[in-house]
Order: sequence, then C-alpha cells, then structure tokens
Amino acid sequence: MGKAEVGTPKWIGNKMKSKGLQKLRWYCQMCQKQCRDENGFKCHTMSESHQRQLLLFADNSRKYLDDFSYEFEKCFLELLKRQFGTKRVHANVVYQEYIRDRNHTHMNATRWTSLTGLCKHLGKHGKVIADETEKGWFITYIDRDPETIEKQEALAKKQKMDRDDQERVSHFIKLQVEKGKQDGEEEEIVLKEFKRESEDKIQIQISSRVKKEETPLLPSRSLDGEKSGAKDDAFRFKVPLKKEKGEKRKTSALDEIMKEQEAKKEKFGRKDYWLTENIVVKIVTKSLGDKYYKKKGYIKQVIDKYTAIVTMIDTGHTLKLDQAHLETVIPAEGRTVEVVNGAYRGSQAILNKLDEKNFCVSITIDSGLAKGRKIDQIQYEDICKIHLSE
Repeated sequence: MGKAEVGTPKWIGNKMKSKGLQKLRWYCQMCQKQCRDENGFKCHTMSESHQRQLLLFADNSRKYLDDFSYEFEKCFLELLKRQFGTKRVHANVVYQEYIRDRNHTHMNATRWTSLTGLCKHLGKHGKVIADETEKGWFITYIDRDPETIEKQEALAKKQKMDRDDQERVSHFIKLQVEKGKQDGEEEEIVLKEFKRESEDKIQIQISSRVKKEETPLLPSRSLDGEKSGAKDDAFRFKVPLKKEKGEKRKTSALDEIMKEQEAKKEKFGRKDYWLTENIVVKIVTKSLGDKYYKKKGYIKQVIDKYTAIVTMIDTGHTLKLDQAHLETVIPAEGRTVEVVNGAYRGSQAILNKLDEKNFCVSITIDSGLAKGRKIDQIQYEDICKIHLSE
C-alpha cells in the first residue's frame, strides 16, 4: 500500500500522530525511527536497513554506547542549567521536560537503565547534588562556569564595599562596650537614707569672700564630733577645682572612631599624583633654560595622571610638562587654596597660618561635607594656589 497523498485526510492524520510522543519501546535509536505500534516496529526490525545498522553497532558497540550516553548527559545537564538553574528539583520533572523533544536521545540507548542510575552517576562526578527522599531523587545543578564564579566574587566584593558607614561605626562601638565590660564592671552606687543623729541646729553663713580653693560645708561640727571653735563656727574643706596637670584626658570611643575615619580618608585620598586643572605651579627643571626656570604658570589641561599642559602667566606660552618638573605654589594667609592630595583631595580651603619652620600650614575646609573643619599640619605639597582668571 503506497503512502497517502499530500493534503488528504489520511496524510493529515498521520502527521498529527507523528507530532505526539510515542512509546519508547517502539523507537529504534540506531535508525532514529519511531514506530506507532508493535506491528510497525516488528516490520522495521526485519528491514534490510535496520540489519545493516545492527552490524555497524556489533563492530564497535562501546563507541556507539558512549556517544549516546555523552549526548544524553550533555543535553540533560543543559536543560537543567537553562530551565532550573541552581534550584533543587525532582529528577523526574527534568526528565519529563527533556523527553518532550521527539528528537532526543533515548535512555534505552545509553549505559543507564533507569533515572536512578543517572542521578547517582551525576552526583558521583560532582556535576549535581543528588539526594534521595521518600518522593524520589532530587537534584541541584552545580554551576562551575568561570564567568559565573567571577560574577559571584564581584557581587560579594561589591556588597562588602557597600556596607553603610553607620553599620561599621555601630559595630565598633559594640566592640568597645564589650571590651569595657570585660575589663571590669562599674561599682554600683548604694543610696542610703540620711538620718540626723543629733538635734543641734545647723547654721549657714553666706559670705561673699569665699576663697576659690575652699568650699563651705553645712554642718557646724568638726570631724571628731566636737564643736568647732572657729569664729564663724563653720567647717570648711579644701576642694581643688581644677584637675592636676599630670592627669591626661582619656580618649573616648567617638574620638577613636573619628581618628579611624580620618586615617581611612587619608589612605584613600593619598596618591602619587596631584596635578589638577586651574592651579598655579612653579617650574623647577633647568632643562628648559633660564627663561622658564622658577617661573610660574597655571595648569590649563591634565593629559594623564602625571602630565599636564601648563600656560605661563607672564608670557602666555604653553608647555607640556611632567609632574616631576613642577611644584605647588603657596599663597599668602587668608587666600583660597586647592587641596591636591590627602584626605580632603579636591576640596577648596582657606589658608589660616603658615609654619615655615616645619614646612606645613593650617587650613579651614571651605567646600564639601567637611566645610568649616580646621586641619593643622598640612604639608606644602598637599595644597596649591588657585588661578583666578581675569
């Protein structure tokens, strides 16, 4: 009987049947042919083409078996990675998704006889995390892709850097409190009710001539309980109002936190380059001749970290110079300067005082979040005069 003609009802019926999944036992992997019933599969096994394929399989059965197993495992893992990712999922759910493709490699052509054997194999070789439960085998894909690992490391690093400053400060204070508790508990103050033992009257003398180092006390009795013979019949203790010079002020936790933050700012802002646009600099190299040596100019453009275009103030000539051939210029007190290096790099400040002996200055920050903060002992090379365009 010949094939049905294209467009006839029988042809349409055959096409609709061929699209659906058929029974696995009526599929021939070597010939890649799916039969719809047992009679069709029997006729196929008796055909000449099928017999030739069996002879090829008999010559090198291990090669064909390994190829089918490799193809099945590869497609199975790709589907698990693409559709389920690293989620824990039932192995049979993944298998049902896999066999929806009618052109897939069938399991009866591989070295595994059941889905359990496949799960054990994948778990043994570290490709998935396989665990057996009462409901069956569950698998979790292990993503060992270098790009994925790199993204995870970058994300963890970003989360670590994005920690809020307030959280770090709170953690530091918590550590300080725990450390203080370990050093020793504070003595508890016991409050007692005041009871007057004698019925003697208490005399209070108000005098404007009280010495600074002495403070009058209320009782008119001496320490041993006898009446005092003083003229004002009042007893005085000498109480020092000022602390001794040798006693130093203890550093609080807030001071330590501020010092730590300043150290972090200094470490972050301290660079080996300081060139900034619109600052006045002085040429210190003799290679350009006496015409430019010790002459001043301003940076018109920064080419890279260590090179800039300098315009001379006197002549207007433009030179391309390296950072090593320049030095900063310090203006007079009260002028505005640019902080070119250190913790407050990029901020403008007011020059308060020059310390020529130690080659440093005192400034007050005039821009940014730290506006109004006074900083002492700033080195000459960390600040520079700002060029005022006419």
